[in-house]
Amino acid sequence: MFVRSLRKVDEPQYVRARERLGEALVARGLLSQEQLERALEYQRRTGDRLGRILIALGYVRRQQLYQVLAELWGHPFVDLLREPLDVQLARRFDPEALVQRRCFPVRRQGNEVWIATAEPPSGELEEFVRVTLGSVQVRPLVTTEWDIDHAVRRVFRDVVLDRASLGLYFRNPDESARRVLVPWQKVLLWCCITALVIGLVVAPRLTMITLSAVVNGVMFIYVAFRFVVAMVGAQHEHVQAIRDEEVRALQDDELPMYTVLVPVYREANVVGHLIENLRRLDYPQSKLEVLLLIEEDDEETLQAAKAARPPETVTFIIVPNGIPKTKPKACNVGLLFARGDYLTIYDAEDRPDPDQLKKAVIAFRKGPPELVCVQAALNYYNATENLLTRMFTLEYSDWFDYVLTGLDRLHLPIPLGGTSNHFRVDRLRELGGWDPFNVTEDADLGIRAAAHGYRVGVINSTTWEEANTRVGNWIRQRSRWIKGYLQTVLVHTRHPVRLVRTAGLRNTLCFVLLVGGAPFAFLSLIPLWSLTLVWLVTRTHAFDVLFPPIVLYISLFNLLTGNGLMIYLGMMAGFKRRRYELIPFALLNPCYWILHSIAAYKAVWQLITKPFYWEKTHHGLSRYLQSEPITQHSS
Repeated sequence: MFVRSLRKVDEPQYVRARERLGEALVARGLLSQEQLERALEYQRRTGDRLGRILIALGYVRRQQLYQVLAELWGHPFVDLLREPLDVQLARRFDPEALVQRRCFPVRRQGNEVWIATAEPPSGELEEFVRVTLGSVQVRPLVTTEWDIDHAVRRVFRDVVLDRASLGLYFRNPDESARRVLVPWQKVLLWCCITALVIGLVVAPRLTMITLSAVVNGVMFIYVAFRFVVAMVGAQHEHVQAIRDEEVRALQDDELPMYTVLVPVYREANVVGHLIENLRRLDYPQSKLEVLLLIEEDDEETLQAAKAARPPETVTFIIVPNGIPKTKPKACNVGLLFARGDYLTIYDAEDRPDPDQLKKAVIAFRKGPPELVCVQAALNYYNATENLLTRMFTLEYSDWFDYVLTGLDRLHLPIPLGGTSNHFRVDRLRELGGWDPFNVTEDADLGIRAAAHGYRVGVINSTTWEEANTRVGNWIRQRSRWIKGYLQTVLVHTRHPVRLVRTAGLRNTLCFVLLVGGAPFAFLSLIPLWSLTLVWLVTRTHAFDVLFPPIVLYISLFNLLTGNGLMIYLGMMAGFKRRRYELIPFALLNPCYWILHSIAAYKAVWQLITKPFYWEKTHHGLSRYLQSEPITQHSS
């Protein structure tokens, strides 16, 4: 319980209090003089608050610091975990506003309202309270940022869940994948199916020729487009968008607050490695906010995270259990509590380059005002573990090193990839965050940004991930990605005329071809290749009743050309990162595409039966990860 005797403290006293904070901690035996001197030197370099520096360096516990600040500010300290809270009073405020202003209403007695704050009480705090409650007497209390976040999650659990799950849908239903098909799309789909059935009955030969022409045409255009974009990207493979000299010249006091979101679910086996990887980031710890997003029913991962003894800059955010249970919903919860100017996402097994955050900051400063996000490249640290990881690595190297670079150089929409997307937080909130009903929320957000007139770029930095080592796990992951691509196409083509007007015809065609063409190509592979290969090997005339020989020759040309180009791109991908030992495996690309086709049919089935189901990809299976020791850090 807090003490009721309160006194006013003016601004000059606050200044003196901040000056005396270090000395006060030393006097109480909570900080050594040597630690204080190191912290003050750190402060001169970064320009950050002394209190946050002390917490980030692990010199003082968060609660100890704020208890001393409470004494210096002349207001009582309150532990919000133990203090009874007035739920009705708290719910008169917006939870996001409470998080951003670092305050929480505790109770009201008559005209007096006690407000817990992690900032020096000021007239702005009083004004904020009076806007909601009217003319009241504000009585400040002191608490920690962690206490405030915990109180918000406890009191506003249902509100947090609703905003994370349905915020985008209520904001703009047309941008949400909660509805799989809108009425006109359903009508068009049934018309196409009906026309196909009637055509097969009335004019089977003409129908099959037309169908073959459409399939072969789309396949050829898709592969050709991928090839051209990759070639554009390859022209710039030696261009360093951000030079090492620029990174070294960046001063710590110039750096903004940066939030890192890490959604984890059933990741107890890798969360220790995650904490270790985040320690390696070359960014002032006092300006780094890491939010570990843990599902409410995942007690095992929570305990493993606690056992890893993360620094005080890591905060555990418990994601309320609810439908849909997806990564983007967890990220939306994290976005509500994010206090950084910039934000990025990492997965549990990620190993980002240490200077990646600094490169992102430089990219935003050098980029145009409409730049809302930059994507770092993804690649795999276990590339040579088996045949599947080799093929996976070649695919990723082509996509992130060449295709995305080419899209960036051509100023075309970029479907974001998984993790290491770096955002301007204000613009991200303006876009509505992530769609929790889309299982490739990253690609969807990249396209949504383009539809709103924003740009997405790339930076020359890499995040190393764990490549799937097992075919079943790979198919689960890939089928989710393809299902998400289908969702994204269906969502953003609901108003095609509007899309063309806002994004432009050029960007619209790129989006439809790149995001929609991939699932179409994968779905076409098995029937197209099977038909062609059976005819080629057996030289049967059984298909003559449906196809003239010219159609089969065109299919053969498409088969050879398409596979030839993709094999070439796979080989080229090995040169960028000097992974020459992987290049011969590009010859197996046709077999790898068959796996994509299998995953695509599974994706279509799931889109029909379980459109929002997030099929879990298991991490921590690589022998490379299992053999790595985890360094123990004392707190």
